Amino acid sequence: MTKKKTAIVTGSTSGIGLAIAQTLAESGCNILLNGFGEKSEIEAIAECIRSDFGVDVLYSNADMSNPDEILTMVQECSTHFSTVDILVNNAGIQHTDSIEDFPKERWDQIIAINLSSNFHTIQAALPIMRAQNSGRIVNISSVHGQVASINKAAYVAAKHGVLGLTKVVALETAGTPITCNAICPGWVRTPLAQKQIDALAKREDIPEAEAIKRLLGEKQPSETFITTKQIGQAVMYLCSDAASEIRGSTIDINGGWLAQ
Repeated sequence: MTKKKTAIVTGSTSGIGLAIAQTLAESGCNILLNGFGEKSEIEAIAECIRSDFGVDVLYSNADMSNPDEILTMVQECSTHFSTVDILVNNAGIQHTDSIEDFPKERWDQIIAINLSSNFHTIQAALPIMRAQNSGRIVNISSVHGQVASINKAAYVAAKHGVLGLTKVVALETAGTPITCNAICPGWVRTPLAQKQIDALAKREDIPEAEAIKRLLGEKQPSETFITTKQIGQAVMYLCSDAASEIRGSTIDINGGWLAQ
């Protein structure tokens, strides 16, 4: 399916992105990892992927808020692997606050990393995909790309924007073997979600288990976290031949969030 192909996965040194990278690598796909973290930890992650799955792994510390670094990352991938077959835009950050109190610099940062970086990676990778007449682009949006929650103005705006961008790219590539789609997860147990669990537990002075139940119970009827592996497997499906005519669509993985 993806054997001997190459994938760029942004924000892939932990959480959802790492699970996506591991799932693609398991099927034989070479990987460009991207993200921040301790150098030794990232080297260990890369080596583990190499040894476990027998694929090549490249690492880029490109800042997803910097268009020049994004372009360099894509070019490095193309030079090293002679191709960019799959692009997964996963990098994201979060900040919660009311509109009145939302720091302007945090708004700018979230829009840059959660939305604008997707544009810049696609703009850099698309000519490579067109030249080889093949490619898969998967943007990791969110259930918050479809509905809103309070105190998440920048995140909700960015994730809605990702879905709009996904549709435009899908239309512009509709006559080619290149596809662009999005995945919209609900609550996933990641470091990002853990911060919100910890904040709720502290604010309400309740145990972590109760904080989790409240957090999920408000929105996600299954009251079960989405797993990072499930998201990785959804990416794999969108990269398969079976998904060649899925274009500009979203795969919703939200435990019933939008069924209410």
